[in-house]
This record gives sequence, structure tokens and C-alpha cells, in this order.
Amino acid sequence: MILAIDFGGTKVALATADAAGTPLRRARLETRAADGAKRVVRRALDAAHRLVAATPGTLTAVGVSTFGVVRDGRVRLAPNVPGWEDLPLPDLVSADLGAPVRVDNDVNAATAAEARWGRLAGVGTGVYVNLGTGLGAGIVVGGRVVPGAHGAAGEIGYLLRRRGEPGCADGRAPLEEYASGSGLAARASAVLGEAVTAAGLFARRDDPRVAALLDDTAGTLGLAVANLATTLDPERVVLGGGMAAEPSLLPAIRATVARAVPFPPEVVTARFVDDAALIGAIALAAAGP
Repeated sequence: MILAIDFGGTKVALATADAAGTPLRRARLETRAADGAKRVVRRALDAAHRLVAATPGTLTAVGVSTFGVVRDGRVRLAPNVPGWEDLPLPDLVSADLGAPVRVDNDVNAATAAEARWGRLAGVGTGVYVNLGTGLGAGIVVGGRVVPGAHGAAGEIGYLLRRRGEPGCADGRAPLEEYASGSGLAARASAVLGEAVTAAGLFARRDDPRVAALLDDTAGTLGLAVANLATTLDPERVVLGGGMAAEPSLLPAIRATVARAVPFPPEVVTARFVDDAALIGAIALAAAGP
């Protein structure tokens, strides 16, 4: 069997699967900021041992999905979770479970799932764009996810929106802070004078203030996707994450891509949504070393 672990901001999801990647058993742990990185990893590994023990077979590989960027065996660019940045996650998991481990960030893992079993399967050059609480992209060439020189390919949340604005060196992620689910919610809460979520906003489009925010966000995301498509010339762009399920976003992004890109790719929604990173962790394990 193989094992998948997905470390999220508020939960850890785990699954065992057969060698072909078919899930067998699942488990889920809620996490809290007060837990700290080491306690979260320890609880996850304890749960992994229980899950493996309950699944027939011998553990041969582990796939791990995590927030942040994974480089040189450590997690980088994870400033929002105390103790997670610089964590030697691959070594910790491998030493405890006694099996080879492949680790990647959550968006690249979701991209791997789409490349192996989803809407990027068989696509020579493709892009996966995660439109969720955060923003990120994964690039697929020849069926493989491209990591980049530092493991940070596709970190589009750091794209600048205008000249001179604070960027990565200032601890900021301009595009993510503006157009992600969390960014949209923050802007809407300020405009409306009440705490709202991105998901709740789409049901309030009859409010002109909300409609203006949603249209602006769709336009901003459309520009980002169009620029990615112009740069990479993919055959297909796959939109994943919670916001991708909103019916108004897909046609808006498609329209911008069709107008702006010399050879417009097909733009579709992802096969995997709620459990994309976990399925991606299975794909990482199934791919082998």
C-alpha cells in the first residue's frame, strides 16, 4: 500500500491507497494554531501508524502535501504557521514511517493529481490554477509537474499588481492578498462593514457593492490566468480550489483569456476539488522516487 498525508492550515487529511492509487481508508485530524508545528506532525504520524495498521498490505511509499515551498528537504515560505518554515518534513516522515517519502506543496500536489487522473492527463503542456483561500499555480510539461529552480514555480500569489507596491521582500503577496478567497473576504468585509466569507459573497451579487467586488476580482484573476497562458502557451488551463466552483468565474476568465492570449488554451474546472491536495499526495506516492 501507499500512504498520503495532506497538511492543511486547519486540518490534516490522511489516506491509504493501493499501488494504482485507489484510496482504501481515510482519516482526518483538526489542527489548531496553538498546537505548534512539531505537535501537528507528531499527531499526524501517530494517525498514520493507526491508518496503516488498519489497512491490509505493506507500506511502500508515502506522499506528503504541505503548504509552503519545499526545497532541499525543508519547508520554505510558510510564514503564517509558526514553526513550519524550515521544518525538515521529508526526513521526519521518512524516519518515523520507515518508507520513502515524496513531499511537495499543496498546489503542486493538486496539479499532480490532475496530471495523473484528472483534466491534465495526457496534456503535453498544461497549467493548474488554485483559486482558494490562497492563490497558486502548477505547471505541467510532458506529464510532470515543473518545480522551478527553487521549488517555487507557479507562486503567482506574489505577482505584483502595480509598480512599486510592497512585494515578497516586504513579507507581502500582492495578488493573493487582493484576489484570493481570503483577500476578497477581507476587502468585502471592509466595504460592507461586517465579517463575510468569499463563499457567502457570491450569493449576495444583487448588492451592487458586492457585484462590483466580484467583477473586479474576476477581472484580476482573468488577467493573471491570461498572462500565465501567454507566457507558457499551454494546451489547457485547469481551475481548482473553492472559488473555481462559482459559476460566474469560469466564463469571465475564459473571456479574458480568449481576448488576450495569442493561442488561447481551453479553460476548464478541475476534476478534484475538496480533496485535491490529498489525492495529489497519493499521486506523489504512486509516482515513486
